[in-house]
Amino acid sequence: MSEQMHPAAPHHLPFFIPGADGSDTLMVVMGIFLVATVLWVGTLYWKLHSLPERMAHRTHKLQFEIVAVLGLISLFTHMHIFWIAGLLLAMIDLPDFGTPLRSIAGSVERIADAAPGAPDVEPEVTPAPHSSAKPTAKEEVHSHA
Repeated sequence: MSEQMHPAAPHHLPFFIPGADGSDTLMVVMGIFLVATVLWVGTLYWKLHSLPERMAHRTHKLQFEIVAVLGLISLFTHMHIFWIAGLLLAMIDLPDFGTPLRSIAGSVERIADAAPGAPDVEPEVTPAPHSSAKPTAKEEVHSHA
């Protein structure tokens, strides 16, 4: 057998044909490109998936926990309606009814504690230093508790 090349064979092989030593540079380059692309698309997916939660957290919405739970439900069930509901809920600003109601409740408690016509501050009663009087029934009950 002779070592001569066939007359129809090209003298220079293109880069995408593996060499005689078995090294395939195109496969290595495409493998690295595939891994990088999968990681990039996965990162993009996670950023897009957490968009409603980040929107609600950045604007300090009251419904932040609900938006976060809707995002997790959509992630685990693959039902996109939960993600859309979380996105819409993150974009809507719900009114804060809790703060005014707490203020009203605190004011009502202060009004209920104050008796009409009585002073705001109750005077302190100091016991006598060496009192030999028998304590009242009310004081005995408090001392047992």
